[in-house]
Amino acid sequence: METNIYNKLIYLVRILNSKRTMRKIIGALSIVVLMGACKEKKEAVTEKEVELVETPIVNDWVSLTNATDWRGYNKEELPDNWSIKDGIIECFGKAGDVGGDVISTKTYDNFELVFEWKISKVGNSGVFYHVVEDTIYHSPYQTGPEYQVLDDDGYPDIDDSQYAGANYQMHIANDKKELKAVGEWNTSKIIFNNGHTEHWLNGEKIVEFNKYSDDWKERRNSGKWNDYPDYGKTNDGYLALQDHGAGVWYRNVKIKDL
Repeated sequence: METNIYNKLIYLVRILNSKRTMRKIIGALSIVVLMGACKEKKEAVTEKEVELVETPIVNDWVSLTNATDWRGYNKEELPDNWSIKDGIIECFGKAGDVGGDVISTKTYDNFELVFEWKISKVGNSGVFYHVVEDTIYHSPYQTGPEYQVLDDDGYPDIDDSQYAGANYQMHIANDKKELKAVGEWNTSKIIFNNGHTEHWLNGEKIVEFNKYSDDWKERRNSGKWNDYPDYGKTNDGYLALQDHGAGVWYRNVKIKDL
């Protein structure tokens, strides 16, 4: 009897030892599995983090409504015929047609520019791009294309290519154009992308052309611009706002590179 009891005890001990061993094995395997999962998760997070870091931030809008964003053409400072305060760029119209324009402090090639503007009665102004700055020129219009800003009703006897929204002396606005009354804010946009150019006014595309086309070259080499050999020759330059002797206001001026 004692021998049987002793054998049974030995058998139970062996079973318990076997279970402890299995538990140890299972525990070890669980740790390995968990470590592998954590490693995979960490690697996945790391790859995602690297991807986020390496992805460049592009097409950010940049505001151009601070005094540090503009200066006089062929000048180092903002002239006294302009004021920039609380996001409003105001022209007092004191300089006339020549000598009072301002340009951006940076140059742009392919871009999208948005801005709001309002004009005084019988007012005239413009927004230029790809302007070349040099003392051999007295004004931005000698080199840069112009988005015309105008009181259309105040100028009843001018060429169609001189009215608001037109590519001045080059392309007229189409029949989608709707201009706000004098003293009200208009919303405009200029897009230039490798020669493809668009003028927008109050939500409608009113001018579209290709600067590299034969049609553009023919227009450029005739009429007014035949007397300005450097007009439109570059595809990189300053923005400019024109003082044409009248009160004009700009706000929410923003640009992004394309």
